[in-house]
Amino acid sequence: MSNTGSFADKVVLTTGGGTGIGRATALAFAQQGAQVVIAGRQTKTGEETIRHIRETGGKADFIQTDVTDEASVKALIDTIIQTHGHLDAAFNNAGTAAPFGPLFEVTEQVFDETIKANLKSVWLCMKYEIPQMLKQGRGAIVNTASTLGHVGTANMALYVAAKHGVVGLTQTAALEYASQGVRVNAVSPGSIETPMGERAFGSLENYRQAMSPAYPIGRIGLPHEVAEAVLFLCSDGASFITGQALVVDGGNLAQ
Repeated sequence: MSNTGSFADKVVLTTGGGTGIGRATALAFAQQGAQVVIAGRQTKTGEETIRHIRETGGKADFIQTDVTDEASVKALIDTIIQTHGHLDAAFNNAGTAAPFGPLFEVTEQVFDETIKANLKSVWLCMKYEIPQMLKQGRGAIVNTASTLGHVGTANMALYVAAKHGVVGLTQTAALEYASQGVRVNAVSPGSIETPMGERAFGSLENYRQAMSPAYPIGRIGLPHEVAEAVLFLCSDGASFITGQALVVDGGNLAQ
């Protein structure tokens, strides 16, 4: 977004804001004048993002949070309201990768951990964000789904199931609160240059070489390209958009 200051006086929460898409989005919100609150488990990476924001004149706080734990999420939202008085937008982005492998080889523990990190976390965040936004009479939420929330992919059953669940939660929440001033959307990124992808393939170069051929644009995406979509969906420019999962994938799903 080129309209500098378009989020001035807005309080915006970004979960998983320590790295990758979350960090890029937190930086972008700050550049548009928002008071950014970053939530995550890792204090080191969260504080690094805060430092980047403050070095460029932005405003940001970090609150250590486990978004899979209800008490922790409740405390996060309570702290935001006590400190800033309102919550205008939220980007529920925190999540993890899941092991590759056949469905029948997945253990119950891995199933529980994957669904908890990628789906339960989104539900918990919305559970506490939405009541505050209803009190205010307005608010915008964006959840991180995935292109894999729209299709099936062999050997990724749990991640696919979780991201399909995020799309479903997004659509349902949008319908429940559309008439009360709260918009709920999702972004569905394709392969993006993030530490999570880098870890999965051993190096960023391996990741690029393996995945780029799948994208008509000829490359995988960059975190700031997803951030732009998130800011649009949270902006007044998207005031008639709710219940959507905006795919950001260089044409992959169009094939």
